Formats: sequence, structure tokens, C-alpha cells
Amino acid sequence: MSQTRLQSAVESLANVAIGYAVAVASQMLIFPLFGIHVTLADNLLIGGYFTLISIARSYAVRRWFNRRREWQR
Repeated sequence: MSQTRLQSAVESLANVAIGYAVAVASQMLIFPLFGIHVTLADNLLIGGYFTLISIARSYAVRRWFNRRREWQR
């Protein structure tokens, strides 16, 4: 059974939100271990940049696999 477009959109948004939270929490835990000390605002901004990069990467990989599937037909 496939998802509706709304369900797919909700899943994508949830995935992005969870990824963002994990990125920021990870940075706050890992950065100090390497002597990197940044403010919460900077951590949120860095997490935002990583999230945008992740969205672009995910989109590119998905499109590449879709094209690859079309070539195999």
C-alpha cells in the first residue's frame, strides 16, 4: 500500500525535523570534545546548514536512482 502525497510530505518534514534535532544535539556533545566551543545560536545555524545540505543530497540521490531505474527499462 502506498502513501498519499500528504502522508509523504508529513514523513519528509518529520524526517528533516528529527535530523535537524539530532544534528544540533550531536554538535553540542561532540564539538567540545574537539575543543570547539560555539554558542547555541551558532549550533542552530550550523545544524540548519547541515540540514539543507542533507536535503539536497537526499534529493540528488533519489533523482539519480529514479533515472537509473528508467535506464534499465
